[in-house]
Amino acid sequence: MDLFVYDPAAAETEEPKDDIKMIENTIRRNNTAPLALSYKSTKSVRDFLQTIPEYNVTPLLELPAYAASHGIKALFVKDESQRFGLKAFKALGGAYAMFRIICEELGVDHRVATLQDLQSPPVRERLHDITFVTTTDGNHGAGVAWSAKMFGCKAYIFMPKGTTPTRAERIRAFGADVTITEMQYDECSYYTSKIAQKRGWHLIQDSSWPGFERVPGWITQGYTTMVYEAMVQLARAGYRLPTHVLIQCGVGSMAGGVIGALSCTFGKEMPRVSIVEPFAAPAIYASLKAADGEAHYGDSDTDETIMAGLNCRKPCSITWPIIRDHTEFSFLCDDNAALLGMREYAYPEGDDPKIVSGESGASTMGLLSKLLTDPAYREMKEAMQLDENSVVLLFNTEGDTDPEFYEQVVAERP
Repeated sequence: MDLFVYDPAAAETEEPKDDIKMIENTIRRNNTAPLALSYKSTKSVRDFLQTIPEYNVTPLLELPAYAASHGIKALFVKDESQRFGLKAFKALGGAYAMFRIICEELGVDHRVATLQDLQSPPVRERLHDITFVTTTDGNHGAGVAWSAKMFGCKAYIFMPKGTTPTRAERIRAFGADVTITEMQYDECSYYTSKIAQKRGWHLIQDSSWPGFERVPGWITQGYTTMVYEAMVQLARAGYRLPTHVLIQCGVGSMAGGVIGALSCTFGKEMPRVSIVEPFAAPAIYASLKAADGEAHYGDSDTDETIMAGLNCRKPCSITWPIIRDHTEFSFLCDDNAALLGMREYAYPEGDDPKIVSGESGASTMGLLSKLLTDPAYREMKEAMQLDENSVVLLFNTEGDTDPEFYEQVVAERP
């Protein structure tokens, strides 16, 4: 059901707003955790990633001043803007999936192989003939291009209409061939899959559909690294688990990986999970609102949003059941939430650390701040049970991947 949040009797300061929508997931099942995303099942992911020289555990940053002034117990942000020097988390999945494909091509056991095993001249010579291709709004393509350069493979990247030249040039810097198309993301993704079939290239897409599930499955496993790092870091900070997790969502591969790992870790003690999407791409929102258990295309009156990494309208088929079964609330927000989140991170309260966050990465912070500060969203906040006992976990999934736009946004304080 839609949660209508305006209560004129509550406070004279409250006004009806439509920049946020929220529904409760009425078909949540909290089924058995997806074992493929468990800590044990994803051990080979972490084993491989740790052989990459640029690998480091990204920071889990606590914002105590923000929490104190906003009436919650604690706020933690897993800062993926510092991942591999790429300003985004995406290479966790892209690099691992590419590694698995290469191991199959070479007949190597992925459970024991390392990056160093693939660096010898005879192996590099073979890898030069392997080509990868993908569709991206930016960060996934950068991760694929960076990974291809690391392995010594070729990469072709297709980007949807509206992509800024800055994002394309960022990917070209890793040696990939980049084309900005006149197609919307989902149409561009279909086009790319056909090119891969025709030319015998390896499609390394972070979404799935019937017949294309193994590669996005490996990508999703790669994304669980963020969660398992964060759980160790939370424990060191004195917290066994968060009470609330807000996750931004595009096709849902990252969200599904995060939720699956949380479910595998905490079972029936699963934190309250909320999905956040832009109005332009309501894939999960539309699917949960239909309440028939099926994934639905997220129709919208507009295809424009500054949250380029979330501008996807078709849910990933392999992660949709995980999101469906374990998500409690689904949100739609306008671009103002992302702008607010970027500024909130850039101008921290008290001694809280500054966080550099791009449009998609900051969407959850902006939404959280609106819920905690604006009386118009009081009913949403109460439905989520956000209060003085809440320990909230967010994932800053990107930094200033478009530096010029970032500087324009944060020039204005929140």
